[in-house]
This record gives sequence, C-alpha cells and structure tokens, in this order.
Amino acid sequence: MIRVLLADDHTIVRQGVRLCLEAMGDLEVVAEAEDGQTAVQLTAQLRPDVAVVDLTMPRLNGVDAIRQIKRDTPATEVVVLSVHDSEAYVVQALRAGAAGYVLKRNAATELAAAIRAAHEGQAYLHPSIARRVIDDYLSRMRSAEDSLAEPHERLTPREREVLQLAAEGHSTRAIAGLLCLSTKTVEHHRASVMTKLGLHGQTELVKYAIRAGLVEPA
Repeated sequence: MIRVLLADDHTIVRQGVRLCLEAMGDLEVVAEAEDGQTAVQLTAQLRPDVAVVDLTMPRLNGVDAIRQIKRDTPATEVVVLSVHDSEAYVVQALRAGAAGYVLKRNAATELAAAIRAAHEGQAYLHPSIARRVIDDYLSRMRSAEDSLAEPHERLTPREREVLQLAAEGHSTRAIAGLLCLSTKTVEHHRASVMTKLGLHGQTELVKYAIRAGLVEPA
C-alpha cells in the first residue's frame, strides 16, 4: 500500500482526489493539508511515501513546500497536481525536487500512475509538459541571461516565507505569530527581502510576488 498525503487549499479538490485514489486499492490517503506549511509539518510527522502538492496555496506556496519537504523528509517523493501548465511553473517545481507533475484536468487518468512512478523512483510528466520542459531547457542553454536563477530563488527559506506572507497581506505581528518569530526578526527578514529584490514598499512587493507566481492576484 502506497501512503499518500494530499495538499490543496480547496476542500472539494482534496475530497475528489481522495475518492479517486482510494478506489484504486493500492493507494491510501493518510492525511490532508489545506496550506503549504501544514503539508510540510504533516509530512515530517507521518512520513508518507508520496505527497501530492498543489502549487498555489496560502501561508507557504507549493514550490517552497516541496523544497522543505525534500529537505526535512527526503524519502517522501512529491507529485505536483496543478492547474498551471506553463514551463515556468513546471521547471520551478522540478528544481525544488518534485518527481512528477500532473495537470488537474488530467488527474482522473494520470495521478495514480504518477504516484506509483514516483514511489518507484521514477519521474512522471505528461508528454506535452515534458516537451515544454525540454524546450525551456534548450532555450536556457542558448541564453546565459535566461539560465540565471530568479531573484527570489536567492532568498533564504525564511525570507521566502516572509515574502509570501507579506504579499498575502499579513501584518508584521501576524507573520511573527505564524512563524513563531519576534516582530523585530520579521522586520529584519522583510528589509532583507526588499533589499535583495530591489523593491520599495508593499505595492511593489505584492506585484513582484504575483509575477513570480508566489501568490495569486486578489
């Protein structure tokens, strides 16, 4: 039996995926998470074989959740289940450590296969996504500028958490409570984020986070 954790901020999606997977007979959903931070915590506690993770979630986005899962619980494989089919999202997920990438519109036919493949140490990408990833890689090889990391990828994990939460509209005090930090520490991280990204003010921070796919437009 393959033990699976589901992480998606939409309850109806989690319920539908759970029903689909558990009907297979060899897949067991051991936990559900509605945000990235909870997904990381539950993965560390329960150590599922595979975590199925959405990319756009509150508190901690999917890409950073994948990074932390692979850092803290490396034996757990990660399969992304997302509505996003652009190369940028796929490449970020794979760089973070995902073993598979499935589009939500194909979940009924592909997700179980992707989970089994990941559990066996194999990668899983739909052919159309694989083609895009290859094209993106070749494009980056041709252009030194394109091969450079995104600015936010040079932030520390804690700075990325502060960036996302601040972009979501949380106050310094609220972020401190969510991350169990002092307000002074949060202010330090926020100032560091603004300096590293060359941002000036909350409006620019929010715009940057939306462009980078860290949060969804309001």
